[in-house]
Amino acid sequence: MKVLAVHPSGLMYTRVFLRLEPLGLETVAAVLRAAAHEVRLLDLQVESHRDLERLIRKWRPDAVCFSGNYLANIPEIIDLSKAIKAQWPDCFVFVGGHSASFTAADMLKHADGAIDCVLRGEGEAKVAELLDAVARHADLLAIPGVVTCRGEGPLPGFAESLDQVRPARDLLRHRRKYFIGVLDPCASIEFARGCPWDCTFCSAWTFYGRSYRSRSPEVIADELASIREPGIFIVDDVAFVHADHGMAIGREIERRGIRKKYYLETRGDVLLRNREVFEYWRELGLQYMFIGMEAIDAEGLKAFRKRVNLDKNFEALAFARSLGITVAINLIADPDWDHDRFEAIRQWCLEIPEIVNISVNTPYPGTEIWLREHRQLTSLDYRLYDIQHAVLPTKLPLPEFYRELVRTQQVLNRKHLGWSALRGAASEAAHLLMHGQTNFVRMLWRFNSVFNPNLQLNDHAREVRYSMTPPAASTEHANVKVLYVHGPAGRKGRKLDDATESFVDETRTGAG
Repeated sequence: MKVLAVHPSGLMYTRVFLRLEPLGLETVAAVLRAAAHEVRLLDLQVESHRDLERLIRKWRPDAVCFSGNYLANIPEIIDLSKAIKAQWPDCFVFVGGHSASFTAADMLKHADGAIDCVLRGEGEAKVAELLDAVARHADLLAIPGVVTCRGEGPLPGFAESLDQVRPARDLLRHRRKYFIGVLDPCASIEFARGCPWDCTFCSAWTFYGRSYRSRSPEVIADELASIREPGIFIVDDVAFVHADHGMAIGREIERRGIRKKYYLETRGDVLLRNREVFEYWRELGLQYMFIGMEAIDAEGLKAFRKRVNLDKNFEALAFARSLGITVAINLIADPDWDHDRFEAIRQWCLEIPEIVNISVNTPYPGTEIWLREHRQLTSLDYRLYDIQHAVLPTKLPLPEFYRELVRTQQVLNRKHLGWSALRGAASEAAHLLMHGQTNFVRMLWRFNSVFNPNLQLNDHAREVRYSMTPPAASTEHANVKVLYVHGPAGRKGRKLDDATESFVDETRTGAG
């Protein structure tokens, strides 16, 4: 079959700070190509709807696969599916990905027949089997993970081995368009998949059933050696949970003489527990690190079930500084914040050298706060679920909340973007421009045109054509296991040694 894989457009946040290659879609494309399908990939982060229509008209794929990883992209996916079906009714249209897995029934309802099925769970596991069933006109509901308007198939399963999946990077036409901060251009790579923790605002653990699986160091090093980009974003939800695994990857990289610049995300307690791993990776090229602190007070950490105390978080920041690593941290602004709270956060942000990102507490389908949040949602518009809009009642009038939010985010702008940042990164910017890379330099002046309280407020006034089904009535005793996409397998589902498993248990509160 001729299969076109499509990644939807970029979101608000990605227009400024990053644009990442669609790694998940590349791995699905690789599986399909290995199954003898002819595959093309189009990324609407860097191409247009007109490019998509032109490609379909010219190439006439038998199937179109959309990546539904972000909730805010769902209306776009539905509209594009309807447009494709209207012109090419015989084309098989299906959707997979993280957010699609939690909202499959709603997507199918909204699409009104334009989406033939949603494939829940890891797409690599059953996508080839799905298209084989399509070609044979077999019953799709026999395929694990498939959801159609007629019902659901068996529960999804995992790909047999992460080592067998290598992304089809050659299918992207504009690889130099991908970056994260000063890593421009930047490729992405996966070392491990899943998360053993259970933070209330996150759906990684409910998607993977608190499993944690890793790829072999040799396979990872081989893949890194094949990547042309000098920058590498490690996409793991929490990097180097397992110290021995991180060290083994590092040794393979060192043995092959691979030189890259790395950006990763981790937790403060993991950083402190596995200091030697991060010290080693600093020598290998680790330059940037994102730490999800979420809150700067004990009450906030408790609410998000981050069982790490403030002293440990601040100790982790100090350790990262000592390594000379540029650190970005995330704080979650709750809609209950008032003027004083925003001002306190601003002052704290000014006192520390780290880059600070402020996101908005958002109950996503698949998260525990979606299940247990007692406050009534103020909007069911998918497009507002991007951690930059308030969908819970705000203590301040909504226009004031957005003014305070953007004013606080502008602390980041003054410290790390604009003319002052360009002066500090002049040599890096000049080097990138000399090599034709403009993503980072353009980012420096894009902040104010994207993060604008009036624009955010106006987003609430848009016509809502597709509304999410609201969660059931909130209860503190609701069973979070109803959220799982992949069922929990317990200890056997985590590729961790006993000491690391104990560490995880000590640093979570035990919901799943």
